[in-house]
This record gives sequence, structure tokens and C-alpha cells, in this order.
Amino acid sequence: MSYLLRGVAAGGGIRVVAADTTGLVNGAVEKHGATPTAGAALGRTLTGALLLSHVLLKNSRDRVTLRLRGDGPLGGVIADAGLDGTVRGYVSNPHVDLPLRDDGKLDVGGGIGREGEISVVRSHAPYGDPYGSSSDLVSGEVAEDIATYLARSEQIPSAVLLGVYFDEHRRVRRSGGVILQALPGADEGALTLLEANVKALGQLTTAMAEAPILDVVRDQLLWGMDFELLTDPPMRVAFACRCSDEKALEALAYFTPAERKEMAEQDGGAEVVCHWCGEKRWVGAEAILGIAGAEVRCPDCGTLWYRDGQTRMVRDAELCACGRPVVLPN
Repeated sequence: MSYLLRGVAAGGGIRVVAADTTGLVNGAVEKHGATPTAGAALGRTLTGALLLSHVLLKNSRDRVTLRLRGDGPLGGVIADAGLDGTVRGYVSNPHVDLPLRDDGKLDVGGGIGREGEISVVRSHAPYGDPYGSSSDLVSGEVAEDIATYLARSEQIPSAVLLGVYFDEHRRVRRSGGVILQALPGADEGALTLLEANVKALGQLTTAMAEAPILDVVRDQLLWGMDFELLTDPPMRVAFACRCSDEKALEALAYFTPAERKEMAEQDGGAEVVCHWCGEKRWVGAEAILGIAGAEVRCPDCGTLWYRDGQTRMVRDAELCACGRPVVLPN
């Protein structure tokens, strides 16, 4: 079981969110057929998104999307998580693998790249527009980039630890993460001790091999700081996608009527693969030909701008992917 813990320490001056995501990440790696390099990047990002949801969100229906896009061969990695304990995500090129670094560790930073950006988007359902912000990548190693993002964009001093460990059979043996945040009024002595404890811990997954994540947090990271656990029992977390047959059909609506007719007549339907979870769904010819509703497409590149009965993909005054200004019907 993958699970998440929340707590406070140093008289409420330090906020703690920690998770053991071993089972969750192992399942995600298997779904996407990811290599250890890609799987470690994905696992760290999935875990990071779960932790961020408990730092940045307030409503149980809200979601946070974490995306790292660098100049490395993985092509970017993204995860979407909520306070309900669910997370989903993918890496653009899951089959990319890199040689180990000189210290014997997976080269996640080289896979993601060190030139690019980390972005975080908070979606407030069912009200309001999404709110997002971003900062430059620091290392591509995910944990350091999240900590830098929180300091720059949210003005929250944070220590972030993330790790994914693969065994000799290329399976995830351990995966987890911790965010430690200094809240307003935190005692300076406690923060100095916290910094020393973090440095003394070493690799998170190495510590997790010796003790459960709760013991790692309480007895090592927050040693001497009166840790108070706020989640008992711990919260279950899981890799869960929101794809469906209906959404698969919606995805085909982006193709032009001529393209959909060709799918139905020549192939007898179409296979739709969810990029979030890798699930494959077959949509038959009758369902494809039954897609109806007035639509507006870009006259230059054919991109779908609007279809009756669907959420608007673009808005007036936005630019199409080809650069043409969007003009929608009243």
C-alpha cells in the first residue's frame, strides 16, 4: 500500500508532508513500460505532485499539475494529483535510458535536462480558471527544482527529498518523498537543527530500506523537534486515471470529419491510447461516425477551436497553434 502522512514539528513551526509511494510508482512504471531513468523521473514527479497537493490545495476537488520540461532526451514529465490521494502522470519518452552517473546513481537530471522550466498549475473545480506559475530548472533532478520553485514562486522555504530505487530486476523497490516547510514564526534554532538533520540523512531511499517513512521522518529528519503526527491512520494514495470510453470518443472529435470517415471506413474504428496511463480503448466505426455537432476550425491549419456540446478548447483573442487569432461564433 502506498500512503501519505502529514504532521507538524517544533511547536507548529515546521510543516511536514511525507509519502511512501513504492507500490504506486512501480505500477505506473509498469503501465508506461518505462526504463529506470524514465521511471525514476516519473516516480519522483508523481510523488512530488502528491506532496504539493497537500501544500498548495485547500478544496478536495482541486488538482495540482506538476510539469518539468527540459532539454534532455526524456522530453518532459508531468503529473496531476489531488487531495483525494489520486495521482496520474507520464513521461514523454518512457523508453529512454541513460548510463548511470559516476556515483552509480540514475541520471534523472541528464534525462530531464538542466535548461527548461518547472511549472505548477492549480485547477479549482468546478469554479474559477486554473492558476499557474513557473521557474527555471535548476538541476532536472526534480526535488531541487520543486524546492527552488516553492522558494521563488510561493515564497515558502522548503526542503524537498524525493527518491526512487530500482532493484537488479529493474523493478521499483523503494519510492518516497518528504516536504519540510518553515512556517511563519518558526524558531531559528529548530531550522538550524532541521538543516543538520536533512544533511545527515543522506539518500531517502537508503533510509527507507532500514525503516518505514514515518520513522525516518520522526526519528531522523525531525529528531529533537517534537514531531506531531496529524494523519492516523495514514492516507492511502494511488495511481488513478480519469480516462473513459466517453473521453476517448471526445479525443477523436479533434480529427476532421474527413479523417474520422477514413478511420471508420478503412480501419473499422480507431484505437485511442490514454497518454496519462497507457490504457488502450477501441472506438468502433458507428461511434466515430456518430460524432455530431457544429464545429469551428482554424481556416489555416484545421485545428478544432469549438464544438457544440464540448468544453471550449480555446477562447476569443487567443492564438491558434499556427499563430492565427481565434475568432469564435457568438
